Amino acid sequence: MNRHAKGKTPRRPPKTPSSNQKDPVGVYCRVRPLGEEGEECCIEVISSSTIQLHAPAGFKTNRNGEYKETQYSFKKVFGVSVSQMDLFEHVAKPLVDDLIHGKNGLLFTYGVTGSGKTFTMTGSPGLGGLLPRSLDMIFNSIGPYQAKRYVFKTDDKNGMEVQNEVDALLERQRRENNLPAPKATTARQKLDPEIADMIKPEEAYKADGVDEDTSYSIFVSYIEIYNNYIYDLLEETQEDAIKPKWNGGGTPVRQNTEFIPPQSKILREDQNHNMYVAGCMEVEVKSAEEAFQVFWKGQKRRKVANTRLNRESSRSHSVLIIKLAQAPLDADGDNILQDKNQVTVSQLCLVDLAGSERTGRTGAEGTRIREAGNINQSLLNLRTCIEILRENQMCGTNKMVPYRDSKVTHLFKNYFDGEGKVRMVVCVNPKADDYEETLLVMRFAEMTQEVEVARPVDRPICGFTPGRRNRNQAFKEELSRKLEERGGPIDRDMSSVINHLVHNLPPLPCSELTDPHDDITLPRLIEALQNRHRIRQMMIDEYTKAANTMKSMLQQLDSNHMSNENIIHEQNGRLLEKDKIIQNNKAELERLEKKAKTQEHKIDILQKTTKIYEDDKRSLQHELETREQRLQRELNDKRRMEQRMHGVVTDTQHKWAKECDRRVNAMQLEMQNKLWVKDEKLKQLKAIVTESKTPGRPEPPPRQTQPKRPSREERLPAKRSASPSPMPTSTPVRPMHRRSRSAGGEKWVDHKPSSSMDLGTVLQPVIPNAIQVSAPSEKALSKCDRYVLTHQEVASDGEIQTKLIKGEVIKTRGGGQAVQFTDIETLKQELTTVPRRKRKSSEGKPASGDGTDGAWTDVETRCSVAVEMRAGSNMGPGYEHHGINKRRKP
Repeated sequence: MNRHAKGKTPRRPPKTPSSNQKDPVGVYCRVRPLGEEGEECCIEVISSSTIQLHAPAGFKTNRNGEYKETQYSFKKVFGVSVSQMDLFEHVAKPLVDDLIHGKNGLLFTYGVTGSGKTFTMTGSPGLGGLLPRSLDMIFNSIGPYQAKRYVFKTDDKNGMEVQNEVDALLERQRRENNLPAPKATTARQKLDPEIADMIKPEEAYKADGVDEDTSYSIFVSYIEIYNNYIYDLLEETQEDAIKPKWNGGGTPVRQNTEFIPPQSKILREDQNHNMYVAGCMEVEVKSAEEAFQVFWKGQKRRKVANTRLNRESSRSHSVLIIKLAQAPLDADGDNILQDKNQVTVSQLCLVDLAGSERTGRTGAEGTRIREAGNINQSLLNLRTCIEILRENQMCGTNKMVPYRDSKVTHLFKNYFDGEGKVRMVVCVNPKADDYEETLLVMRFAEMTQEVEVARPVDRPICGFTPGRRNRNQAFKEELSRKLEERGGPIDRDMSSVINHLVHNLPPLPCSELTDPHDDITLPRLIEALQNRHRIRQMMIDEYTKAANTMKSMLQQLDSNHMSNENIIHEQNGRLLEKDKIIQNNKAELERLEKKAKTQEHKIDILQKTTKIYEDDKRSLQHELETREQRLQRELNDKRRMEQRMHGVVTDTQHKWAKECDRRVNAMQLEMQNKLWVKDEKLKQLKAIVTESKTPGRPEPPPRQTQPKRPSREERLPAKRSASPSPMPTSTPVRPMHRRSRSAGGEKWVDHKPSSSMDLGTVLQPVIPNAIQVSAPSEKALSKCDRYVLTHQEVASDGEIQTKLIKGEVIKTRGGGQAVQFTDIETLKQELTTVPRRKRKSSEGKPASGDGTDGAWTDVETRCSVAVEMRAGSNMGPGYEHHGINKRRKP
């Protein structure tokens, strides 16, 4: 036996958003009054959309303990003096309008325990909250257009069916027979005293644009989510299961916490992928009082408890679901169109979330601790879903939102996916003890405002002619009027009309049969009946003809009336447009007149300012011309002074140059003479020493004679070389560098700034194929391949050194040129100084035993000294010479 392969569950196609346009979640803030006047307040309302949190005394908001204030912005902030009516007008009224026009909405209150969430949602006698005002506005808007009870019927799959009036009548009779006989009491007597007069008559609202050719019906269901389980608060069997204790005021005793949990409900998904509570009881209501009575019946069953922070603390999340079913009338405007596809169902969910709390502050024990943990966990799951939604929208990620982790988020996942508007009222308590919890609530509210929800689309418009209900009503009234004119009954009771018609028929003959063989009575009765039937048929035909004629006339009149109304409406629209244009033109004229006056005033000011500026300009021009003439005279005097001083400086330079040459020549001559005399003495001394060392008799010393002066030719110094002799310096030999690439065949841009100085050196950088510029330009760079910058700076020794910074010209992607520096050459000029050599002398020293003299006593040593003279000087005694070692050939 072959086993069939296990097939995979087909993946559900992703739900497309209802609209491409998105709106952020509307978050509002409401501040409740302080309980006592002496309490410390940590919240301040700065503006209509901003509040500021002050850290209470002794509270450190950061690690260094500094006082810190934080501000949070909302769509609107409601202070302690805002009424319930103002809150409803800004928050819930737009959602009720959308509900009547076929769009869904979700409104929930959020905050810590004891912050006023239940009061904001429910209210008190005379101060009705958002919920009773929403119900009142709904029935004020659709009251005349409600369908009869049980015409709309809910199924078990979150759908809605339409029944005809006969089936609805049978359904109503069946249900009324099953219910006990009602007491004869008025509607006001039925209301609980705790909910009576919740809304004042002058505070009633009514929606605009309600479709008169549509029938409406309201269904209400009320559930609570307790310990992450869903319970139906309207289920009749729940009272027997829970058995709460009640006090005299009609409210449950708060100390009674031992409830037997009833059967919980489960969440299911309908064919449109919308979540709903399966098996939840939906009650059809026909008035605001009846709807609120149903709500209060379930409110008494809601789980509350007495804690240290709140006498009646909600232990569960409550959800009131208001479902509005609407369907168009048929073409005659008399009955509802029997088409399930034409039924539109919209719902408004009003959620009162339980407050987050800390068990240490509430003093919870036992069951209260478990309830608080479940409440905090569900609120944490809501926060997590909001965070992931925000991250997916802002960062473009596609993380899975964990809606299924909590019943609250799972039930309302469709609203965050784009099935309706979402609004949240954040309730805060300004007392200092709730500062930490309030800070967390503010952060969550600030993050929620950044989540965007797809805008729901408008419902399709029915193709029938508008105004059908009014035409049908007018036809019935006209028919009654015609009957009255023909002598018909004044009242509109059908039995009276039938009796009147019967009396107009011919009377029946006597029909008593005394003889079984009587052949006259029966034929006479038959003839009378046939006559009555013929008359009745004629009356029916006449009535039908008159009715058709009247109907055609009414239709003609109605069409004429509609056309006239359309024409009047069109003319009124045109008049309104003309009035708007006239008003706009008047406003524009006033604006232009004001602008013209302003411009004229500005022109006057500008003309006066221009006149002042022109006077200043003339005075400044005159002063400028005077100063220019004075400056020109000073410049001329300066040039003449410069020329005169230049001549004086030149004469002084020539004079001192001659004097220096004269003094130098004289000093050289004196030094040459002294050196010649000393050389002669050394020669004689050497001769004496040499003769004393020869064997034999020493010859007498020669007579002292006057040394002979050299001739003029001998005194002439040797001609100096064109190049100076090398000077021995301590500077190390500069190593050989590689040959610069500037000698190549590339074309260069030679950038020499105008501030460069000419040092007059022998070696000058010569760059062939170069374009010399004082400032680089794009045109020059586009023609060359290389770039060199001449830069001068003062070195550490005080001398000026020149750096040649070289680079390559590179084409950029944008079509320009860029320079990438690759090499630097440094040119440095040094002034060498000749160290003064100390002359050694052998005077006063005895001759050595080996017969060697000092370095300066040796003739060969002295002859190895080169004599360098200036050009034009004569060599001879008395002339100055420099002792510089000659270069010896290797």
